[in-house]
Amino acid sequence: MGTSAAANGQDQQIEVRAVTEDELPVWDRAIARGFLRPHVGDGTEYRKLIFEPGRMLAAFDHTDGGRAVATFRSFDQELTVPGGATLPVDAITAVTVNSTHRRRGLLSRMMRHDLVAARERGSAAAILIAAEYNIYGRFGFGPATRANGWRIDVQRSGGLRPDLPVPDGGRIDFVTLEEIRKIGPDLHERWRLTQPGAIGPRADYWWKLNTGEVTLPGYDWKEPFVAVHRDAGGTATGLVGYTVDDDWDGSYPNCTLTVTEFLALDRPTANALLRLVFSVDWVRRITIANRGVDDPLPLLLNDPRGAVPHEENADFMWLRLLDVPAAFGARRYAAPGRVVLEVTDPEGYAAGRWALEADADGTGRCTPTGEEPDLALGAPQFASLYLGTETASRLAAAALLREIRPGAAAAADLMLRMPIQPWNPDGF
Repeated sequence: MGTSAAANGQDQQIEVRAVTEDELPVWDRAIARGFLRPHVGDGTEYRKLIFEPGRMLAAFDHTDGGRAVATFRSFDQELTVPGGATLPVDAITAVTVNSTHRRRGLLSRMMRHDLVAARERGSAAAILIAAEYNIYGRFGFGPATRANGWRIDVQRSGGLRPDLPVPDGGRIDFVTLEEIRKIGPDLHERWRLTQPGAIGPRADYWWKLNTGEVTLPGYDWKEPFVAVHRDAGGTATGLVGYTVDDDWDGSYPNCTLTVTEFLALDRPTANALLRLVFSVDWVRRITIANRGVDDPLPLLLNDPRGAVPHEENADFMWLRLLDVPAAFGARRYAAPGRVVLEVTDPEGYAAGRWALEADADGTGRCTPTGEEPDLALGAPQFASLYLGTETASRLAAAALLREIRPGAAAAADLMLRMPIQPWNPDGF
C-alpha cells in the first residue's frame, strides 16, 4: 500500500500510509487522542493481536515531527444477506482525525485508499458503524441495520408469560469465561448464518477481549455472568451474558441487570434464556441494548407496556456497495418483479442504471441497462435498500428517492423486504 499525498501546499507534508508493527504504540496513542480518550495505558498488546500488514492506516504530519494525526483500520468480514448466503465485505473501524487536523481531507484520503484496495481484494461492500450521522453519506454509505433495545421494569411487566414454549429436555448452566471461549465461536458461527445483517466470523481476538483474557486500557470491562443452553443431546443452542449492578434502596434491592450478549438458535431457546434473566434475584430493571427490529420481546411479557424503547435506538451498521452485481446476486428476494434504478455515485462504484430483477424462485440479479429508469436515488439510499432495512416508499416520502414510474417504489419494496429483518449485534 503506497503513500498518498494531497495536491495542495501544506497537506503535501501529511503522509497517509500503512503503519508497521513497530509503529503500533504510536497508532495506539493517536487513536486514543482521536476518540477523545486519555491515554491511560499502552494498548500495544491488543493492537498486535489485530494487526494485519497494510490494513492499519495513519496520517503523519511531517511539520510536527511526523506525529500521527489520523487513524483508520479495515479487516475482512462476511455479511449474512437475505436468504442465508454470505458476502465478502470490508469492515472499517478506528476512524479518527485529530481536532487540530480537521477539514484537511485526511478522512477522504484514507477512505478512498481503503475502498480502492477493498474492491481489488474482491469485497462486494464495505461496512462501518457511524459515530456521527452526517459523515459517511458523502462516501456512499447508508444505514443498513438498526439497534433496537429495551428497558424493562420487571414489576410493571409482570415478567414473562407462562405459556411461552421452551425446549423439551434442555438445560441451562453457568460457564466460565474460559469455557465460553471454547463454546462461543461455533455457536456464533451457526447463529450468524440464520440472521441477515450479522457479520463474522468473530476473530479469536474478539473473544479474548470480550471475555477479559486481554484488556484495552481506557475501556471499561466488567466480568459478566455467562450461561449456556444445551438441548437434550448436549449441544449448545444459545447463551446469555449479563452484569448486575449492586444498588439498594435502603434495605430493599434495586438492581439493574444489563444483558451484554444474547445468542439463540431458535425461539424456544431464546425463551428459556429469558426466563433465566427474569428469575435473577434483586433485579428490578432489565436492560437489553441491541435486539433485532422485529424481535418480539415486549409481546413475551404479561404487560408489554413494562418495556420501553432504549434511548440509544438508532441506525447501527452502515453499508457501501462496491460491486453491485455481486451483492444483489448473492441475496434472495421475497417476490418476483423488475425495476430500473438510476444511481448517482460520485465515487463511481454503484453509478449507472441498473435493472433489478427477481424471479419466482427467490433468485435475482442487478445488471447494467440502458432502459429508462423507474427510480432515481443516490448511492447511500441504494445501500440502505440492499438488506431490506429501509424501504423505497419511505425514502420517496422523505424526498431521498425519486419515483419516476408510479408504483415502482412499492414494486421494489415487495422484492427486497424479507420476513426476517436485518440485524447486527456486533460493534467493531
